[in-house]
Amino acid sequence: MRKKSLKDSLWLKVGLLALALVGIVIINLFLDSYKVKVLNLCAIYVILGLSMNLINGFTGLFSLGHAGFMAIGAYTVAILTMPLEAKEMNYYMKPMVPFLLNLNLPFIFALLIGGLLAALFGFLIGAPVLKLTDDYLAIATLGFSEIIRIVFINLQSITNGSLGLKAIPQMTNKFIALPLGLSPKTNLLWAWGMAILTIIFMQLLMKGSYGKAFKAIREDEIAARSMGINLFKHKVMSFTIGSFLAGIGGGLLAVHLGTIDPALFKFALTFNILLIVVLGGMGNIYGTVIAAIVITIAMEALRFLDEPINLGFLTTPALPGLRMVVFSLALMVVVIFKREGFLRESLEKVLEKVRGKYAKNQ
Repeated sequence: MRKKSLKDSLWLKVGLLALALVGIVIINLFLDSYKVKVLNLCAIYVILGLSMNLINGFTGLFSLGHAGFMAIGAYTVAILTMPLEAKEMNYYMKPMVPFLLNLNLPFIFALLIGGLLAALFGFLIGAPVLKLTDDYLAIATLGFSEIIRIVFINLQSITNGSLGLKAIPQMTNKFIALPLGLSPKTNLLWAWGMAILTIIFMQLLMKGSYGKAFKAIREDEIAARSMGINLFKHKVMSFTIGSFLAGIGGGLLAVHLGTIDPALFKFALTFNILLIVVLGGMGNIYGTVIAAIVITIAMEALRFLDEPINLGFLTTPALPGLRMVVFSLALMVVVIFKREGFLRESLEKVLEKVRGKYAKNQ
């Protein structure tokens, strides 16, 4: 009976996954380019939110260095996928190093290399700093993130310095759209395919022995050590995996934007991801997914706050950054009153109702 239910559950998940992919293709074809871009950004933030939640939420490490690992993934993908003509156009102040100039790889290989390089730097940075705790760890990881950004500014023959990179090849759905007589748009399958794989990976990881060890470290390091868990090994593993996923997210972001520069990877970018993790609930996979989608759409919908607002009797001046002030206040409210996260609590109530109805039907 148990084997049958497990088999049914597996087929249900496969069916839902296939349905999700079909839905993504249909949405990709018929929504306008702006909405497709927003949905693509939602998927990227899902990956980035889960990567930070693995480190901060599930393992309990207070890291603020995510933007640095994203930069590594973004620049790697940009450099490895740009054709020779685009590289020559970008590197007009100082020529690019010869071994990279003619190097051009397919997107999927460039994305994996970007993730692996971010993981390598995550390992090299994590090994010395993960012996620190709490605020000291946050300061150290934030410092390393800034070091990576400054290094990128000064490596002009590789990263083009503060000028950044433009004309990064876009991933479009032209092979599906053109035969149907539709205009090509951003291909949602890449970002959402990676997001779905990340969600599945996180579920499997958290159900396994490593996931249980991560949670044990978060709850009580002394108790975890007494149970035979190697604290250093598991902390470095969590940090490295999170860095890999951050590199993947950064690579997808570079392709999504089409242009990147070191100024993009300041602490504000890490703050956006931290906002998703906190509002979705620390250590909650589906809460993070929902928070990434809701916050990304809300950030686009609230762009009018940065512009002059006509109230009829009064027109307010443009206040650039007011949108982020609103989200910062929301973060403060959650930290003070709802530490489990607004979305996590709502999601758990919905899941309880679904489980209750399912149990009654059985």
